[in-house]
Formats: sequence, C-alpha cells, structure tokens
Amino acid sequence: MYVKIMDINYWTRTEVKTCRFYSTSHTWTVQVERDGQPLTLKPTHLVFATGLSGFPNMPSMKGQSDFKGQLFHSSKFPGGHEFVGKKAVIIGSNNSSHDIAKDCCDNGADVTILQRSSTHIVGSDTLQATMFAGLYDEAAAKNGVDTNTADLTFSGIPFKVLPDMHRGKVVDQKKRDEKILTGLEKVGFMLDHGEDESGLFCKYLRRGSGYYIDVGCCQLIADGKIEVKPKAVVKQLHAGEVELEDGTKLPADVVICATGYGNMNEWIKALIDEETQKKVGKCWGLGSATTKDPGPWEGGLRNMWKPLTQSNLWLHGGNLHQSRQHSLFLALQLKARMHDIPTPVYPVPFTHHSEGGYGK
Repeated sequence: MYVKIMDINYWTRTEVKTCRFYSTSHTWTVQVERDGQPLTLKPTHLVFATGLSGFPNMPSMKGQSDFKGQLFHSSKFPGGHEFVGKKAVIIGSNNSSHDIAKDCCDNGADVTILQRSSTHIVGSDTLQATMFAGLYDEAAAKNGVDTNTADLTFSGIPFKVLPDMHRGKVVDQKKRDEKILTGLEKVGFMLDHGEDESGLFCKYLRRGSGYYIDVGCCQLIADGKIEVKPKAVVKQLHAGEVELEDGTKLPADVVICATGYGNMNEWIKALIDEETQKKVGKCWGLGSATTKDPGPWEGGLRNMWKPLTQSNLWLHGGNLHQSRQHSLFLALQLKARMHDIPTPVYPVPFTHHSEGGYGK
C-alpha cells in the first residue's frame, strides 16, 4: 500500500530485514519485505528513526515454566480489561509500570507493584507549571511564542549547566507535590529526585528511565488501592504465585515485566551487524558518570543526529520536542551532502562505550 502524508512518501506493511554498507560505492543495500514481497533498496544514507529504545528486557526467572498464569513484558500489555478480578503482579516501577497498574486497578484487578529501585515522581501538572510554563501553553501563544521558538528556547541551555538550573525546579516541584509524595513514602514507596537532585529531564537525558510522570496512579498507591513492595527481588515463580527473596509469597494470575528496554543501537546489531554496533558504540546519554550513564563527558547526546563512526548512517530518536527540532537539522545535513555542499564538522569522537545498552 502506498500512502502520501504531508508530501512524504510513506510505505505501510513494510519490514526491514537487513542492511549492508559498501565502502567502495558509499551506498547501502537494504533488503525489505513490502506487502509480503522482497524488495531491494540502494540508498546512499540510512537513518535509524526507531525510537529511544531497543528491544524489551525480559528477565529470566527461576520457575517461570511452572507458572500457570500469564507472564509477559509490558510491551505486550493487552489492556486492563483483560484482567478483571485477577491478581496482577507488576515487576518494575517506572512509567510503564504505573500506567499498566492504574489501568488494571481501574478495571477491577488486585495489583501489586514490585519496586526494585527508587523512582522519581513528578505530577504532570507540576511538570508543566515548573518546566514548560510560557513555552508550550496558552500564555505562550498569547505572547507570540510559537512552537519553533519554544523548542529553541528549551534546548538552548548547554547540558553541562542543566543540573544546577533544574535543582531549583525540583525544589518547587517537591513543594507542589508534597501531599502525594508524603503519601507515597508512608506506604513505603522509594522516592528519588535524581542522583544530584536535578530531576526528571536530566534523568531522561542521562539514561532514559527511572521516573514516572504522575497522571493518577500515585494516588491509588498512596490510598492503598495498589500495593507496592519496595526493594523487591523475585526469588522464583510457582504455579500460582511469586516468591520474593525475603520469603513473601504473592498470589498471581498474571505477572507483567515492566523491566524496560535495551539501548536503541540494538537495532544496528539486528539490522546491520554486531561489528557496526560496536563501532558506533553506546547511544544516548551525556557521559555524566551517574547511574547508567558512564563517563567520560560527551557534551551532547551520544551519537544522536550527527555523523557516526559508521559513515552514511544516522540515528534519530527522542521525545516529541527533540524529534520535531532535530529532524530538521538532520535533514539539512543530508541535503547538503546530496548537493555536494561541504559540511565540515567536529571530529567524530572516540567510541568509549562499545557494547551499547543502558547501564552497560
């Protein structure tokens, strides 16, 4: 099927199978399957716009073959309506876990979250009021601040100074969210505000995980409608229950692993080869030397929207604001090369993190 959206050629029902670069011709051979039929493409440049994450991290647990209920990764969640009256155990405590827990609870499930490590919590309204006020709201529109101006303003602060700036925002966020944060702590929920109290956006840039933007689940936890087991480690699964390392046994009809995803450069290994993945190195993160973001300092997001150690290959990902803004810069780089316009850039940095994957 051929679809044209916003004057962009877009192929549906098309899957990329393999990609191979030929250094002699500086072109790629991309094997795809379109409407069930094999097809070969030969582009000069290849852009991986596969999102911020790689493949689901599905843990292997002792006794999982004995478990008689449903066991799956959060990426396979069918909706809370499937679990009416069921006992659901969710492993993990970040965005996916909370959204799934709320949906299951709203549909009458008995939900328990296994919190393995602390989580940064900030209310959706609080985040808007403290981070985006005057940029992406009605006040911005009245003041003539269009989306492009807002994007440039928000991204115009050097990454090195962000933590110091955002620590003040976090102080304000704590005050605004004091009631719900206190309620969470009372039921044992483990909170953090980033290793250096710099909040959500720095966590997002450094590791892409470790937080939840609250849109309702936290109140259910504080009210005891969703149970949380802090510092929970699964020892093994039995036919109808989850046993924790501390001896606790939780009856379970379904176990949902909200255990995150690998790094986006897993797609390079899958579609090109492992050698190219190692050559490109870790993607995303700043080199802040915090959890899951090893140093040295990079100065920008690793390998994003810029030339890589693998020529003619580009990576694109991030949130809506980043995708909207940086896709334009990436497109300009591509167009310049297509028209043989010299585009001198800083040297491609040495690859410090050759294995990829968050936390590696």
